[in-house]
Amino acid sequence: MGEEVSALVGMKILVINGPNLNMLGKRNKSYYGDETLAQIETRISARAKELDIKVDFFQSNHEGAIVDYLQTRMKTVSGIIINPGALTHYGLSLRDALEDTQLPVIEVHLSDIDSREEFRQRSVISPIAIKQIKGMRGDGYILAIESLASHQRNGGEL
Repeated sequence: MGEEVSALVGMKILVINGPNLNMLGKRNKSYYGDETLAQIETRISARAKELDIKVDFFQSNHEGAIVDYLQTRMKTVSGIIINPGALTHYGLSLRDALEDTQLPVIEVHLSDIDSREEFRQRSVISPIAIKQIKGMRGDGYILAIESLASHQRNGGEL
């Protein structure tokens, strides 16, 4: 693992969560599981530490706040993991802000959006993401951080 870690020294990523994800643990557990956002962030932090990756977390119920955050942080990070929540389906300013960063983006969904209501099956984010992970609940974030690490290690390949 020494080579793997040394290739990632200095890597920092943003983990962004959109509307209502602050309510995890209280929301419909059949879709989202019973982990809270804080518990998921603790697991992400632990895995990031193993990979020698720094992680900054941000959650907002407001699209503009997420856009502002991306614009102020984009030059300080190597990649973005985002669960846009409901913004997945209509957040065009969020999509544009993510694309403007020119960073690798991985889109995460706790539930399998393809097996839910028709309106949830369309993502405006996925066309600009290097990967979409869905239906793995909190484990999806762990796969996302590992995928970003692999992407960095392999010069842009997953």
